[in-house]
Amino acid sequence: MSKRTKDEDFDTQIDVIRTRIKNSDDQDVQDAVFDKRTLMDLYSLASKGIIDALGGSVSTGKEANIFKAIVDERELALKIYRISTSNFNSMQDYLHGDPRFGSVRGTKRAIVAAWTRKEFRNLTRAEEVGIRVPHPIAMRENILVMDLVGQNGFAAPQLKDVDLEPEEAKRTYEKLVEYISVLYNRAGLVHADLSEFNVLYDKGEPVIIDMGQSVTLDHPMVRKFLERDIANISHYFKKKYEIGSPEEIWARLRSDKELADQQKGG
Repeated sequence: MSKRTKDEDFDTQIDVIRTRIKNSDDQDVQDAVFDKRTLMDLYSLASKGIIDALGGSVSTGKEANIFKAIVDERELALKIYRISTSNFNSMQDYLHGDPRFGSVRGTKRAIVAAWTRKEFRNLTRAEEVGIRVPHPIAMRENILVMDLVGQNGFAAPQLKDVDLEPEEAKRTYEKLVEYISVLYNRAGLVHADLSEFNVLYDKGEPVIIDMGQSVTLDHPMVRKFLERDIANISHYFKKKYEIGSPEEIWARLRSDKELADQQKGG
């Protein structure tokens, strides 16, 4: 396929997505997602071979739209943060307390780009310590490219939409407790918005998503964020499956920290 033909095909795919957004969501969303700069960045990702084709919409969140994409035969998730409708002030609160991004200033686009870069780094860091997250592939400005979590072209459901058998629920709860501890004790991060809404259920395992707001342990609000994450997960499993407690999760964090400290000292 010639470059011109490929570009024309890509134009057609974007037009189809615009139509789908216009027909299914708020009409203003299409312009918020596919502004001129974002289109240029999509073309840049395509020209570098990071994505070959765009697919349909996976979900629409408060600040981002997620679309399917393909490279070769690999299924991807394309997360596009909307510049015009993102919560600029909220993003700044999470960024400025994080020493990796505390110096970020400037336009709303610059803040959103830093947020996207932060999510890419947080996902990478979580994956490196064995936490199951969408594998991050690339990012450019307000676009994050990840592996699609799911099977046969369908995205995995959120934990809130899955009814688990007792053994599955117990296994999932224990895995999430492990992930909270590993994220804290080994990756030096707190998710800061962990709940049944930000966990997917795929192939019998939880997958943690949406890590743009995740912070390092020297963030001034890290304790509050950790308390909230623990409360959210324990409340969900206690209410729906009658298992778990905040005390259990705190005990796991403390025992893992003590073990890590002993290993460092030994």
